[in-house]
This record gives sequence, structure tokens and C-alpha cells, in this order.
Amino acid sequence: MTDTVTTSLPSEDDVEEAMRDVVDPELGINVVDLGLVYGFEINDEAAVRLDMTLTSPACPLTDVIEDQTRNALVSSGLCTDVEINWVWIPAWGPDKITDDGREQLRALGFTV
Repeated sequence: MTDTVTTSLPSEDDVEEAMRDVVDPELGINVVDLGLVYGFEINDEAAVRLDMTLTSPACPLTDVIEDQTRNALVSSGLCTDVEINWVWIPAWGPDKITDDGREQLRALGFTV
């Protein structure tokens, strides 16, 4: 399958919404609501640079998140390319989880 090339720039809302399709494989919650996406930039060629973190620097499933991110942004045709800048400072903590993320975690039986 070839990646579809976009002809217009995606909006920030489009990128954020697409990233909600990227699910942390250990917790089952999307990376936006978990607070793992610290920010992103969209350049003039419709490529996205994401500043992201993980719940743990030792996460063994980083490649799964990278693949899901590429599928959500590039394979979908939303962006032409994606680069993930893994950020460790500030460290991720439960304080970064959105209210929606907290509700999702509670529904799965977590106490947050």
C-alpha cells in the first residue's frame, strides 16, 4: 500500500484528532488523552514534527506507537511525513492525563 500525498496543510485540530487513533498498547487509551503528546508543528510541506513522551522511557512498545502514528498521519493522507521527537523532560505523570483520559481509565478499572 502506498502512502497518499496530501495537497493541503492539515489543521492542528485534524492532527490532534488523528492522534486520538494512536492508542497506548499497555493502557488502551489514546496518546492525546494520556497526555503523551506535548506539542507538534506542521511545516509548509505538510510534514508533522511531534514532541511526544511515553509513560516510561523503558517502554518496550515504542515501535508500535511509532507505527500507529505513521498510519494515523501519513498513511491516512493527512500529512506527507512525520517525525517523532521523544521528550523525557518534563517526565510524564498522571497529572498530564486529560479529564476524558481519566474517565476512560476509570472505565477500565484504574484508580486515577
